[in-house]
Amino acid sequence: MRRLTVAVERFPIAGAFTIARGSRTEAVVVCAQVEEGGVTGRGECVPYPRYGESVEGVAAAIEAQAEAVAGGLTRTELLERMKAGAARNALDCALLDLEAKRSGRRAWEVLGLGAPVPATTAYTLSLGDPASMEDAARKAAHRPLLKVKLGGEGDPERIAAVRRGAPEARLIVDANEAWRPETLAANLAACAAAGVGLIEQPLPAGEDALLATIDRTIPICADESLHDRAGLDALADRYDAINIKLDKAGGLTEAVMLAHEARARGLALMVGCMVGTSLAMAPAMLIAHHAAYVDLDGPLLLARDREPGLRFEGSTIHPPEAALWG
Repeated sequence: MRRLTVAVERFPIAGAFTIARGSRTEAVVVCAQVEEGGVTGRGECVPYPRYGESVEGVAAAIEAQAEAVAGGLTRTELLERMKAGAARNALDCALLDLEAKRSGRRAWEVLGLGAPVPATTAYTLSLGDPASMEDAARKAAHRPLLKVKLGGEGDPERIAAVRRGAPEARLIVDANEAWRPETLAANLAACAAAGVGLIEQPLPAGEDALLATIDRTIPICADESLHDRAGLDALADRYDAINIKLDKAGGLTEAVMLAHEARARGLALMVGCMVGTSLAMAPAMLIAHHAAYVDLDGPLLLARDREPGLRFEGSTIHPPEAALWG
């Protein structure tokens, strides 16, 4: 019989991680473990208050599936039993990890996917004043791809400062819904002047219809506006790309289908993450080779990671070993 256990774990962040919605100094994650026949599958999620999630609520939602898991719950059945979100992600990834380990196959083989390959991940620069962001950019200028957190007022000065600090790096910016219609044109112009390659979620989800009416000289990527396949229709004419995060989609099972359908609609892919450990990043590596942008730098932002963790060589992230996941 399968047995489900749930644990809340804390990992310190190196310094602080700051976005438009606030700052934090630790990553609080929820880990689901499903054990059967001496084999354990694991999955990690990061509850996100922006989506109405709390650590306690997510842990309880996973624990509520203990009886179903004991009865042989499948990943397909899980899609029907739980809504998209962090709780389903942790359990979906744990069930897939268990399935792979018990079958003697890797998770990508279970899913019928190609083997993952090394990828270049973005490295995130936290929101700050222009001077501090220029300094952070200078220290990270050796990295080929930087993701710049912006926050509303003063963003043109911030992005210009980052470009001065890292003149050669490719840049992505993420406004985390902080821009407004009256600031959109100036912020877009500043991004164009800095040679930004992609802009994530400039306007609040549900208030982004304006994006369908402007000349988008820089591709715009939906993050908060898109969670799973059910939200794709609402993106029509507004976005050029989507950011797939397993915690939003509710697991790798849904994320694989979301990636396939989004590409069929002509949307480019970004594979992103919350700030978590290598256990949270590992499943996302299975769809990273389909993405124009990979943003799986969570472990690089931590003061310590799990052991074993993913292997990083600078900004190159390598596929997970079976001892970690899948």
